[in-house]
Amino acid sequence: MPDTLSEATRSEFDRDTSVRLREPGVHDADLSPGWAIGHALNGGYLLAVLGRALGKTLPHPDPFTVTAHYLSATAAGPAVVRSETARAGRTLSTGTASLFQTGADGEEAERIRVLATYGDLGALGDDVRTSAKPPIMPPREQCFSAQDYPAGPDATPEISKRLDLRLDPATCGWAVGAPSGRGEMRGWLGLADGRDADPLSLLMAVDALPPTAFELGLSGWVPTVELTVHVRARPAPGPLRVCVTTANLAGGFLEEDVQIWDSADRLVTQSRQLARAKLD
Repeated sequence: MPDTLSEATRSEFDRDTSVRLREPGVHDADLSPGWAIGHALNGGYLLAVLGRALGKTLPHPDPFTVTAHYLSATAAGPAVVRSETARAGRTLSTGTASLFQTGADGEEAERIRVLATYGDLGALGDDVRTSAKPPIMPPREQCFSAQDYPAGPDATPEISKRLDLRLDPATCGWAVGAPSGRGEMRGWLGLADGRDADPLSLLMAVDALPPTAFELGLSGWVPTVELTVHVRARPAPGPLRVCVTTANLAGGFLEEDVQIWDSADRLVTQSRQLARAKLD
């Protein structure tokens, strides 16, 4: 399926997650350094690249559930995504995809492996029975952006320049050396260029906030081991509200549970990931 937007009109997210068909089931990608955290690329950004390739392989348009296992760190540069249809039904289709890069030794290494089921979110009914509640947060203008970071915006990860992220001050104690210990992170989230969220960008959004490990008093890189995302609805235009919680840090690993709410107060995405935490 060819991209329908030209390079000039596509948003930065769309350009940086684009893939080119080499042959059936094989797509080439140029992974952008703009989505890096340190030397490694953000796991949510990479999941969106894989999700786009799967969307061009499977007969249904939208990710419903995507599970990714991160095998090794992925760097900016050329990559190839190999995808395969496992089953194509009338309302759902399931496929697999893997992202590969060629290392300095000239050998190809698998970085991420995904199993996903796609469908059509627009075909779902209107019956919604949700006991969960949207997170209570201050208005966006009262939340902290990268410009408020004590060390200055240039000290934030490269990915922060691609996002319009406003963190709830109640979850920002880590930034001034006073973590709350609660394992929570909340914020308003959009893309910096104003592109509205869609099911594909939600795959990135679940991994866009700083790790809850920071509010637990830890620092450093928190690499994802496994991430499962459920996309429940196409989001309404406007900023998203993202709530991340961790209930258990044990043995150097923690889980992060994410809820994403759209501007219409609808729960549009849920996810859980297992991540490795650096213990001092």
